[in-house]
Amino acid sequence: MFALTNKVAVVTGASSGIGRATAKLFAEEGAKVVVAGRRQAELDVLVAEIAEAEGAAIAFAGDVRDEAYAKALVDLAVGRFGGLDIAFNNAGSVGQMGPVPDMLLETWHETIDTNLTGAFIGAKHQVPALLERGGGSLIFTSSFVGHTAGMPGMAAYAAAKAGLIGLTQVLAAEYGAQGLRVNALLPGGTDTPGATTTTPEARAFVEGIHALKRMAQPEEIARSALYLASDASSFTTGTALFADGGVSINRT
Repeated sequence: MFALTNKVAVVTGASSGIGRATAKLFAEEGAKVVVAGRRQAELDVLVAEIAEAEGAAIAFAGDVRDEAYAKALVDLAVGRFGGLDIAFNNAGSVGQMGPVPDMLLETWHETIDTNLTGAFIGAKHQVPALLERGGGSLIFTSSFVGHTAGMPGMAAYAAAKAGLIGLTQVLAAEYGAQGLRVNALLPGGTDTPGATTTTPEARAFVEGIHALKRMAQPEEIARSALYLASDASSFTTGTALFADGGVSINRT
């Protein structure tokens, strides 16, 4: 039920972390994957690992805020693999943190553009291709930040991630009758390269706010993305799916 045999997927933010783990898992489950990110070298290593495991993938580096790049990713999926069945708009960045009165407008725009506008641009070009194949699954990586928690200093990030849930709901309503399922995935703190650069004290704090008292491994979040991508979630659309280790409900 979780198999992606003969499916074609685009995964953004695939250079590392959740995107990288998800691209590998999708390929293991039979999907042909277009992996996207800013770092071509890291993407090439990922493609080589997928090929070594007898999977199929192609890498194309660029900036998700560039509409020409978003279109090119879809064109690549269609031209190389014959269509598009799954789009995982995962690319994002916390951005520069700080109080709202001290935030520069360009800092606000950079964070919003990377996390929200980039996902919108991606969906703009992915939706027609997904519909051509009868619908499929469109997934956005949102966050508990801005949905169940207000984290000081993260106004732009929270606004962008909350916006993704609104975008998810509207697209799900607009295209459900045509077979397209649209969902947001909300991870908790995840042990990615960016997270490992924090101090031991900061890491301990992040672990402690989760009910499970630990951070997720990227592969754990990838399995939730697989659920949303696969037929296992055939009646799931318009949702904000938590894979957050209980951070949204924890008070201990």
